[in-house]
Amino acid sequence: MFVSTYALIAWEAEFGHWSLVAQTSNSGIVAIVAMVVGLIVGAGALLIVNHLRGRELKAKADSFLAQAKTTADNLVRTAEVDAKEAALRQKQHLEQEANKLREQVRKKESTLERREESLQQAADDMRKQEKMVEANQRRLSEKIAEATRRSEEVKRLVQDQTQKLLATSGLSREEASERLLKIIEQELEQDIGNRILKHERRVHEICEQKSQEIILTAMQRYASAHTADSTTSTVDIPNDEMKGRIIGREGRNIRAFEKATGVDVIIDDTPGVVIVSGFDPVRREVARQSLDKLIADGRIHPSRIEELVAETEKELEKFIRRKGQEAAEEVNISGLHERVIYMLGRLHFRTSFSQNVLRHSVEVAFLSGMMAEMIGLNPDTARRAGLLHDIGKAADHELEGGHPKIGADLLKRHGENEIVVRAALGHHDQLTSDFPYTLLVATSDACSASRPGARRESLERYIKRMEELESIARGFEGVEQAFAIQAGRELRVIVSARETDDAKAAKVCRDIAKAFEQQLTYPGEIKVTVVRESRFVEVAR
Repeated sequence: MFVSTYALIAWEAEFGHWSLVAQTSNSGIVAIVAMVVGLIVGAGALLIVNHLRGRELKAKADSFLAQAKTTADNLVRTAEVDAKEAALRQKQHLEQEANKLREQVRKKESTLERREESLQQAADDMRKQEKMVEANQRRLSEKIAEATRRSEEVKRLVQDQTQKLLATSGLSREEASERLLKIIEQELEQDIGNRILKHERRVHEICEQKSQEIILTAMQRYASAHTADSTTSTVDIPNDEMKGRIIGREGRNIRAFEKATGVDVIIDDTPGVVIVSGFDPVRREVARQSLDKLIADGRIHPSRIEELVAETEKELEKFIRRKGQEAAEEVNISGLHERVIYMLGRLHFRTSFSQNVLRHSVEVAFLSGMMAEMIGLNPDTARRAGLLHDIGKAADHELEGGHPKIGADLLKRHGENEIVVRAALGHHDQLTSDFPYTLLVATSDACSASRPGARRESLERYIKRMEELESIARGFEGVEQAFAIQAGRELRVIVSARETDDAKAAKVCRDIAKAFEQQLTYPGEIKVTVVRESRFVEVAR
């Protein structure tokens, strides 16, 4: 109501209706009174509301206080429990630490007790050892005194005996000493001689064993494959008509060919083959290659023959030089004269018992170098001597004399040293220890030539040699069976145990070996093994 009256007054003031104020003065008082009453009533209501609110807030505060007190009590009880648990844990930890300390103390006490016991034991041992040392010193002093006494007594006895001996023998001390020394010297000389002979035999056995080991090791380290070349050159022709063309009209083609090559051409009834025969292997190879070219070319007449032969000779000369250079490089030898290299290459076309001489020379070079390394000689010099030892075989058909002398002269003319020249000259002659490289080359040459597979022979000759070996062995008394094995390089002989004893079996073995040396010609050596055994057979019935 108070608000409405106030609003009305405001409205009237706004729009200028001041005239209405006087008319409504009573109404304003009433309104003011009403407003005052309203204010009082509102204040009372407010007080009542505030009182009610205060009671409610008080109740809430009491409730909050009670909850807070409960929470505080709970917290206090929880804190007390935690404190007790922490105190309990701390107590357990302290007890564990105390236990550990007590355990450590016990261990240290036990250690100290053991050390004390060991020290006590050591002290006891020391006292015992001191007592033993004192006893030993006393015994030693007594023994030294006894030994001194005995030594003096022995000296006295020796002097007495010496005086008696001198008086009995009638010799002075100097004469007796001289005679005694002579007797001792004679005995020592005999003993020294026996020892020298004993050691000489021992050294001889050791040298033989070592030499065998060196040779076998060298042969094992160098095991090259040999190709056995045939000494007969044949040329295949497409048909028999070609034989007539090779002969030519009235034989002019074959005469021109033989004149240009220096070989013989053999044309017989053998189908499809023409044989080229010549003592010089290089000329024979030139002829074979030239004839192959003529047959392939088809133009066979004297001028063409001369042209192809000249061309083939140039090609073969280059081939020979290349072969010689390859052989020198293979064994790592340098500084050879051109003529020596050429003669070395010619050995490629030379064979000995079907063994290629150039490959044989390379093998001898390697074997010589390996053995030289083992005995402390220069391996390069040994390889050089081994490679050139058979150089004379490249020209032995052109000059007089054997290939050792021809090769030595050739090497000396072209600047080779004395060692190489001696090796070429003396590898087949009587050998002496003054030239060790010659001995090495001779040994390597024998190893290369006599090893199985290096040289070959015809089947008929091989069978005949096997039969001869067995028949010679069977001709001795007491021999029951004989078997040639290892390609004829070993013979196994079985003798009768009833007719021969061990001594007779040894004699039969030696006699068979001597018979082979006297009756047979063979490369290398033949090993004879005699077997004597006794057999006893019984049958149980």
